[in-house]
Amino acid sequence: MKKTILISSAAALLIMGGVAIAAPGGGGKGMMRADANNDNQITRAEMTASLEERWTKMDVNQDGQISRADRDARKAQRFAEMDTNGDGGVSQAEMEAYRATRKAERFAKADADGNGTLSQEEMQNMRGKRVGKGWGKRGGKGKRGGMMKRADTNGDQMISKAEFQAAAMARFEKADANGDGIVTAEERQAAREARRGARNKRGG
Repeated sequence: MKKTILISSAAALLIMGGVAIAAPGGGGKGMMRADANNDNQITRAEMTASLEERWTKMDVNQDGQISRADRDARKAQRFAEMDTNGDGGVSQAEMEAYRATRKAERFAKADADGNGTLSQEEMQNMRGKRVGKGWGKRGGKGKRGGMMKRADTNGDQMISKAEFQAAAMARFEKADANGDGIVTAEERQAAREARRGARNKRGG
């Protein structure tokens, strides 16, 4: 029974990981993942670089498309990372070690000045990026499916790199209200409010 619970928990972690890399555009706080220098704004160059990095992670089999095969392969990779002794199951100790490693990595990434502590600004930046990665957990299957469906413009159930980039940059352009190639915190907030208003209009 205990083993079953641990496997179920591991599966939940894998699903959340799949969601985190599935959203091609990201918006609002999700866009903060591209903020490489932690200055609370995103340039076009930062967005482009972030998309390249994310594409490499998402296209696991390197066939130039994102499909169910890539998502399944990504889940298998994450399971293998947790199953450190290779026995085909994830123990509580393995799961805790996996979580501890991820927390340490997130802390190191958030600690922009490398002084071993997080300032208020660094904490805010970290929270913004984590919200972006976790949006699928609350948004649920429908929301994630809607995002992927919009990116899949030719309806072949796969996302090409061109489709992926187009979906992401469309959100960037929409958020960049003054067209200066930089999305500021104020512009992100305005974009979030506009999306919220549109959802309320649709009754969603």
